[in-house]
Amino acid sequence: MTAQDQETFGFQAEVVQLLDLMINSLYSNKEIFLRELISNASDAIDRLRLELLSGGEDPKEEGPLRIRVGYDSEARTITVADNGIGMSRAEVIEHIGTIAKSGTREFFQALTGDQRKDATLIGQFGVGFYSSFIVADRVELTTRRAGLPPDHGVRWASDGRGEYTLEAVEQPSRGTTIVLHLKDGEDDLLSGFWLRSIIRKYSDHISLPILMPAEKANQTDQTEQAEDQAVNQASALWARPKNEISDQDYIDFYRHISGDYADPLTWVHSKIEGTYEYTLLLYIGSHAPYDLWVRDWSRGIRLHVRRIFILEDSGQLMPRYLRFIRGVIDSADLPLNVSRELLQGSRVVDRIRSSAVKKVLQQLKDTAEKEPDKYGTFWKEFGAVLKEGIVEDFGNRDEIARLARFTSTKSAAAEADVSLSDYVARMKPGQEKIYYLIAPTLAAAASSPHLEAFRAKGAEVLLLTDVVDNFVVTSLREFEGKRLQSVAQGQADLGDLEDESEKAAHEQASTEFSGLLARLKEELGDQVWDVRVTSRLTTSPACLVANEAETDVSLAMRLRGSGLPSQPVLEINPAHPLVESLNRRPDDPRLADWASVLFNEAVLTLGARIDDPAAFVTRLNDLLTALAGKEGATGEQGAAGEQGPMRAEGRMGAEAEMGAEGAATPPAD
Repeated sequence: MTAQDQETFGFQAEVVQLLDLMINSLYSNKEIFLRELISNASDAIDRLRLELLSGGEDPKEEGPLRIRVGYDSEARTITVADNGIGMSRAEVIEHIGTIAKSGTREFFQALTGDQRKDATLIGQFGVGFYSSFIVADRVELTTRRAGLPPDHGVRWASDGRGEYTLEAVEQPSRGTTIVLHLKDGEDDLLSGFWLRSIIRKYSDHISLPILMPAEKANQTDQTEQAEDQAVNQASALWARPKNEISDQDYIDFYRHISGDYADPLTWVHSKIEGTYEYTLLLYIGSHAPYDLWVRDWSRGIRLHVRRIFILEDSGQLMPRYLRFIRGVIDSADLPLNVSRELLQGSRVVDRIRSSAVKKVLQQLKDTAEKEPDKYGTFWKEFGAVLKEGIVEDFGNRDEIARLARFTSTKSAAAEADVSLSDYVARMKPGQEKIYYLIAPTLAAAASSPHLEAFRAKGAEVLLLTDVVDNFVVTSLREFEGKRLQSVAQGQADLGDLEDESEKAAHEQASTEFSGLLARLKEELGDQVWDVRVTSRLTTSPACLVANEAETDVSLAMRLRGSGLPSQPVLEINPAHPLVESLNRRPDDPRLADWASVLFNEAVLTLGARIDDPAAFVTRLNDLLTALAGKEGATGEQGAAGEQGPMRAEGRMGAEAEMGAEGAATPPAD
C-alpha cells in the first residue's frame, strides 16, 4: 500500500464518546497517558513471551525486551516504544478502531464525576490508549506483528476527531512505537525530569527495563542504546525482600495489575521453600470489580515461571469462590512452556493452589480478628462470593464457615453481622440448634410470621437473603456440634425452649382443632400437602412451611414459578381469635372463603405469588362487606369502627371483628 493507498476509517460511536471524555473531562490528570501507554507496552511484551514460549522460541532472540520513552523538544513529540508482540492490520482496526460495547457501557456506568478516580478507571476497562489525546492533538502508531515480514508494518494516525487513517509501511522490527504530537501549551511535558518522575511514580514496579536517553542527549533516537538509561528498578516486585518494599510499592503494583483506582484492602506476600519453591503476592481489593458476577469472569492471578509471565489463571490456581483475588504466583518448578492443559493434574500446581487458598483464608481470619471494621468492608463487598466456598471446598469448609457473617434477628436493626461462633456463644440455655430463615429480602425475613415464637422466646434466628444461602445450609449441616434448622421447614421445634406445659397445650390443641384441620384441608384440596396447628405463631393466624421431607422452603420457592414449596403445609395458630371462632362454627357456610383467605394470606407473607389474585380480592371483599353489614345491622360499630376493617399490621377485617367482639364469630351469609 502506498501513500496514495492510505485509507480513512470512522471511529466506532463508543470510541468517539471516550475520546470526548479524554479530551474534555480528564485534563487535570493528564499524566495518566504515560502510565497507560507504558502499561500497554508491558502487556504487549508479556503476550509476546507467552506466544513464543508456547512455541518453544526464545523471546529475547531479537534482543533484550524493553520499553523506551523519549521526547523531542523541537518536534514537540513524546515517544513510547516497545519490542513486544505488535499488531497486524486487522488487530489495529479491532483494538484501536473499535472497543467492546459491553466494556464501554460498564466504563461509563462506573464513572463517578471525580476526575482523579475516573482517570484511574481507564486502565481497568482496557481503554488506556485513548488517554493519549488528553495531551496530543495527533497520535501516530507504527506497529508490526511478531512473525510477520517487515513489509507488513502498519501505521495508524488520528487527530481524535472521529476518524483515523491506516497505511502499510516497512517496519524492520516487531513491536509498537507511539508518537504523540503535543497540543499547544503542553511544552512543560517535554522534560526528562518530568517524564522520569512519572515513570517512577506509576511504573517503577514493572519488571521490564524502561529506558530513556541520557538527559544530556535530549533526543529520541532509539538506535543509540549506549545513551539509554533504565529509569525504573526493572525487577519483579514480588521477588524483592519484603523489608525493601514499602506499602506504597505494594499499592502501586496492585493498581498496575488490577486497574483499580482504590487501594487494596490487604495483601499476602509469602515465599515458600521446600519440596517446591514459589512466591505468592495476592491482594484483596476494597470493592467488588464490575465483572464479579459475570459467568466468564476475568481471573486476577498471573502465573509467572522464574519471573517470566506465562499465562493468566483459568481456574487451576485459585478456586472460583476466591475469584476476587488479584496478584502474582511465581513458580521455580514449572517449565517455561507450561500450558493450561499441563497445569491440570500437576502436583506442583495442586500444592501451590492449596497453599494460596490457605494463605488467603488465614489473612482474612487475621483481618477479622485484628481489624473488624476492615473485615466488615470486605464482607459487604465479597461475602456472598466467599460463602460459595462452603459449598465448593469441602477441605476448607469449617474455616470458611468461621469467616462467614450473617444478619440475624438481634443484629438486623443495627445492620451488624454475626459469625456462627458468636451465634453459638450466645445461644439460649437449652437451645441445641442454630435457627435460620431464608427469604428473598431482609425486609421480608424480618417481618416473617415464622419468627414470632422465636422472638417471644428470645431465640436468635439468622436471616439469610443471598441466593447462595440456599446451598450453604444444605452443605453445612452443623457447626460446632449444633445442627442448622430452618424455622420455615417441618414441625416447629423449639426444643428445650418450650416447657412441658407448652408442649402439652400444643398436643391438646391438635386434638381440639382436628375437625377444623380436616375441613380446611378438604376445602383447600391439592393446594396444600397438609394442615396442622403450630406453636411457631403468636400473633398471625396462619403461615406456610415446607414439609419435613422437603428441602428448605425458600430453595423450593426459587426453583418453582409459583414461589411455593412443592409440598406446602398450612399451619394455623390455635390461639388466634379468628381460628378459635372458626373452630366453634363447624357448619359455617363460608368456611371455603375463610380457608382460601387464610391460605392466600400465608402465601403473601411467604413472599410467594397468589395464583388467582382477582379471586382472592373478591373473596376478601365479600367477607369485608358481610362484616360491615353485620356491624351496621347490630349497631356494634364502636371499637371495631374505630379500628377500621383492617388492622394496622394488615390483618383482614374479620380479625378486627374478632379483636373487637371477643367471642364473636365469622359472619355467615
